[in-house]
Amino acid sequence: MSTSALRTVRSDGTPVYRYDQRAGRPPMSVFRFDLASHGSDLPPSHRHAHDFLVLVHVEEGEGEFHVDGVARELRAGGVQAVSQGEVIGPAAPAHIARCRAWSLAFLPDAVPALASVSPLMRAHHPLLALFAPGAGQAVVPETERDRWTRWLTDLDDELAHPERLGAGEAAAGLLTSVLVAAARLAPAVPSVPDPLVARVFEEIEATFREPVSAADVARALGYTPGHLTTLVRRSTGRPLLEWITERRMTEVRRLLRETDLPLALVAARTGLRDASYLVRRFRSRYGTTPEAWRRSQRSA
Repeated sequence: MSTSALRTVRSDGTPVYRYDQRAGRPPMSVFRFDLASHGSDLPPSHRHAHDFLVLVHVEEGEGEFHVDGVARELRAGGVQAVSQGEVIGPAAPAHIARCRAWSLAFLPDAVPALASVSPLMRAHHPLLALFAPGAGQAVVPETERDRWTRWLTDLDDELAHPERLGAGEAAAGLLTSVLVAAARLAPAVPSVPDPLVARVFEEIEATFREPVSAADVARALGYTPGHLTTLVRRSTGRPLLEWITERRMTEVRRLLRETDLPLALVAARTGLRDASYLVRRFRSRYGTTPEAWRRSQRSA
């Protein structure tokens, strides 16, 4: 997609794309596909994952695509939620092109209620109920479909004119409305987290501000790093080290957004070695420097 850039490649060869955030713009993008769509705004035609969230709302047409190897049906009124790290199969673009649909990509930072929520807790946040394990899809009642189209049309318009007074706030409000509506449609999925994964997340939450590694977390819980990494990847789709990094980066972004702390102190408070290391990691993950990101948040 035009708002994404290659971030890394997993050991199995799956590329992971990051959201390509632009200065002064909220980290969200909306595209409308139709039967005559050109390929430029369609997802990559190969197996891939991404580090942002995606909602797809189908207005007309049918087809299917695959998420983590499981087929999902595309049909009129349907809403599909794809979480960070989930692997989208290579057939997705061809099937999406057969539909008239909206695709909404965003980072949690785009939603005020989610911006400072620990990534370890997002799976249980009410606004992200459709992204919870075991959910992922729903159908909008016919009486509500025009409202969804208005929300997404208005959101597209606000994002196209970021210079307008209040455009960022209006876009955040519209995105929140869509997420609330999607959450209300989410199936009631019993949440039974793996007890060991819950302990891993608790340990990360307690220690991420220190220079701990995946091996340190495993040692504290009495397991080998390989065993815990496999367990966490199988349960969440992401390895242990990626969760540690994600928790740190969430706190880094919060401190950049909410404080004027120098980078050396931001690094010290998030378990990173020093300011230079923080800059390298931040640039690698987000395609910009921490200070440039901080300025973009202030201007937005």
